[in-house]
Amino acid sequence: MTSQTVSVEPERADDVEIEYVKHTEMGHGLLPRLGAEVFGTFLLVFVGIGIALYSSVTGSPGSLGITLGFGIALIAGVAAVGHISGGHFNPAVSLGAAIAGRISWTDLLPYWVAQIIGGLAATAALFLTIPSGLAAAVGIANTRTFFSSTSTGFGDHSPLSTLSSGAVTFSAAPALIVEVIATALFVGIVLAVTDARLRSKVAPVAIGLAFGVLVLVATPITGGSLNPARSTATAFFSESWALGQVWLFWVAPLLGGAIAGLLVTVFAPAPALPDDADEDLEDYDDDVDDDDVDGATAVEDEDDEDDKDDVVSPESATESWAVRTNEDDDETLVEEPVITDPRER
Repeated sequence: MTSQTVSVEPERADDVEIEYVKHTEMGHGLLPRLGAEVFGTFLLVFVGIGIALYSSVTGSPGSLGITLGFGIALIAGVAAVGHISGGHFNPAVSLGAAIAGRISWTDLLPYWVAQIIGGLAATAALFLTIPSGLAAAVGIANTRTFFSSTSTGFGDHSPLSTLSSGAVTFSAAPALIVEVIATALFVGIVLAVTDARLRSKVAPVAIGLAFGVLVLVATPITGGSLNPARSTATAFFSESWALGQVWLFWVAPLLGGAIAGLLVTVFAPAPALPDDADEDLEDYDDDVDDDDVDGATAVEDEDDEDDKDDVVSPESATESWAVRTNEDDDETLVEEPVITDPRER
């Protein structure tokens, strides 16, 4: 990571100098990030669907336990590999992140593929380990029918319709509305707590709890998807109706993710730098030496180019801005929250 201090005219009284510091962090390549997405999606689906699969047989832990399992698995996954890939594990989150400028658009499709692979691998492991005589023992026609209880659906395949023996159903329209709203809320929370300016240390917990409670809301209506990779993974090993209805669990979550990404872009954009800092930045971009980007950073003071300090290790492949102040003759630089420069996205 490299850093460059760009001093501009004081913006407040008492001759307080405002400095904008550019950080370019050398992070993980695409392959490690895709591997992290495969791992995280596998963990999420294996835990959540694994709990749901046998709940009909054991009678526990019920909807609350299933959603808690999803939430805890997501907390663990984001905490474990979120620093590598962003911890999306969900095509809707990746779409929202792309719209908000958090990831490159060229990475979106590879992320989706990795998430689908992770989900399919998890459901394959669960499906192939179902005991051959279990379905018959509980009065179900075959293993695919048994596994279909984990798939998301609407109409006659809505969980509430199954529980009420068809007396109450949710058609495609209300199912789509619920999934869109729930996913938009979830992706909005993800984008908010992972904002570089916030530097939240509880982001994994907030993300996992939000996902769990929103899945709990949607469970009686659709089975609680909020994640196209999860719905695709279970539909692949279920009866044909599940694949026939999976379109809704792509359209609704992606629409919700897009809405969240647009709202974040409009209402919580990265603050722009002042015009004079912009001019200094362009000069710096022309002068920066590629040899400086070697996995460490050195802060160069404009008054003394030979003064190097604050060497730190890179954490992610991003470019951002930090605001520093230096009052009077005090040589201590106080770093304020990172301000992401949208031009560098």
